[in-house]
Amino acid sequence: MERQRSFSIKSTRFLVFALTITSSLIFLIFFSISLIKTTPSVHQETRFHFNKPTLNLGRKPSAVQTLTAFSTNFSAIEARNPILIDTHFRKQENSSGFAKFSRFAANEESGSEVSGDEKNGNLTGTRFKESENTSGFAEDSIIEGLQRKENESKLSDDEIYIGDAVNGKFTTMQQNVFEKKEVSRGERIKEKNSGICDITKGKWVFDESYPLYTNVSCPFIDEGFNCEGNGRLDKDYMKWRWQPQDCEIPRFNATKMLELIRGKRLVFVGDSINRNQWESMLCLLMGAIKDPKKVYETHGRRITKEKGDYSFKFVDYKCTVEYYVTHFLVHESKARISKKRVQTLRIDAIDRGSSRWKGADILVFNTAHWWTHFKTKAGINYYQEGNQVHPCLDVLIAFRRALVTWASWVDKHINPGKTRVFFRSSAPSHFRGGQWNSGGHCNKATQPLHEMSSFNYPEKNSIVEEVIRQMKSPVTLLNVTGLTEYRIDGHPSIYGRKSGKSYSLSVQDCSHWCLPGVPDTWNEFLYFHLQSKRIETEIL
Repeated sequence: MERQRSFSIKSTRFLVFALTITSSLIFLIFFSISLIKTTPSVHQETRFHFNKPTLNLGRKPSAVQTLTAFSTNFSAIEARNPILIDTHFRKQENSSGFAKFSRFAANEESGSEVSGDEKNGNLTGTRFKESENTSGFAEDSIIEGLQRKENESKLSDDEIYIGDAVNGKFTTMQQNVFEKKEVSRGERIKEKNSGICDITKGKWVFDESYPLYTNVSCPFIDEGFNCEGNGRLDKDYMKWRWQPQDCEIPRFNATKMLELIRGKRLVFVGDSINRNQWESMLCLLMGAIKDPKKVYETHGRRITKEKGDYSFKFVDYKCTVEYYVTHFLVHESKARISKKRVQTLRIDAIDRGSSRWKGADILVFNTAHWWTHFKTKAGINYYQEGNQVHPCLDVLIAFRRALVTWASWVDKHINPGKTRVFFRSSAPSHFRGGQWNSGGHCNKATQPLHEMSSFNYPEKNSIVEEVIRQMKSPVTLLNVTGLTEYRIDGHPSIYGRKSGKSYSLSVQDCSHWCLPGVPDTWNEFLYFHLQSKRIETEIL
């Protein structure tokens, strides 16, 4: 009996112990489930965005790499740019439409957190930061991995790439940073495919809304470019618009352009083809000026083809649009050979007018037209370096050395934080049946060429690109050569003189351009690049 009572007590104790353990386990299980449900997952919390610079020439920049649900102890030692970590919790959007995020930057060397104001963070508060220079144009940079939609695991299809193909610098912006807001064609720079917007590839399309001005509305067209005023009857040459094949460029807006250069100096430096572009720019800007008295010439001389420097001031905007003539960018000189003094070209010395270029906010250079003349092509006792006059020097070698001299001057005297520098490529001539002094003509052309039997990219353009790539200062190439090659119809030909004078079919101008006309497109390219920089600044 005693043994049975002892066994009963032990059984009872075991059952109590088992129930206690079971109850504890059930409680812990439910408590764990509840805790998991109320705690956000690390995989839902953290997203990593890699900023990788892409330095390539004319190629599509590599896509932004994104890692999700990654371990939080990731080391950033191998990342060249900071890793941006966007937290899941969003604040209320501000009035500009940009969603605010709490942002952290991982230190490049140690992987530790750094504040937004430190050297490699490039962040302040809740937005990207890029130091804006005194000219109002943000410097070239690479901005990748901007705001993504919540729980989005891949790049949006609506990315915009704005490229500087010469310097290999590209900017990537996502359309969703604008909250998908629709804007007009004239203000939208849209990348239809996921590549770079190469504005040099496209076609000329007939557009009845062109030209943007007339020879009546613009008082700055000199006689040599005033084809309609000189008696040209066909007017289709004014109505062709360049349409890039993969993207859109904004229609030139005179008011916006004047705002871009408010309080600044826009300076064109080069030969008479650059004067062509400068006159075009003056005419385009006049579209925003109701009172012509608000634009006056500060040098007080009539615009002609002769040598001269010109500066026009737009009073309401406190800006000037200037042109300084220099055929070669380097110094035209004289030297003694035997007993004669002969003209030479100092390819090791910048043009003496260079002191007047300094201090400009936007500089547009060119040289090409005069490098095809007899003396430069022959190169006999013409090119000078120091006191030495070369008995014979190839024109391409001389051209390269002259460009290096110009590049050295820009690197030394131009502050990239203040001045944006452009170099426009060569504009082709269209002489048929001879050269300008041997019966060459183009007067029968009234339409652009639909196709070119052969187009060899000028070697001088390749030299320009090579020299620019080696410069310390950023320079944007306005590459207009290929698209201008089609426009045989755009030259003055026999209409470079007033109709009261007799025309000469033996000497025609198939080098310069009628206004309105082709140079207006070159200025739309310039406007495109300046607008692109403004967009970057506003986003940042």
